Amino acid sequence: MPAFDIASLRFDARGLIPAIAQSRDGEVLMLAWMNAESLAATLATGQVTYWSRSRAQLWRKGETSGHLQRLLELRLDCDRDCLLLIVEQTGPACHTNRPSCFYTAVRDGAEVILSDPL
Repeated sequence: MPAFDIASLRFDARGLIPAIAQSRDGEVLMLAWMNAESLAATLATGQVTYWSRSRAQLWRKGETSGHLQRLLELRLDCDRDCLLLIVEQTGPACHTNRPSCFYTAVRDGAEVILSDPL
């Protein structure tokens, strides 16, 4: 089995790669961005760390809210340009205090809110 090399990933021109966080039971929780440094920190600590594009700095999920993500498994897509993080989520994943950031559906041309804040 070959060793994993972060440099083998296909980061975009800004050095970023999309990272989808999914719960153990398959619910998609959120999408965020990682760079090589945040991915290395995640792998080293087991605590998911992203790259904040708006603040231009590392962002450990839950560092201020306490709603941490613990990495259970890292998966790579076939093109190596997107990551899937299987996580154990403590508290809500979304900054709106909902379990998932994907709480709005479009049904019959209308937006439907699927979950209330916790």
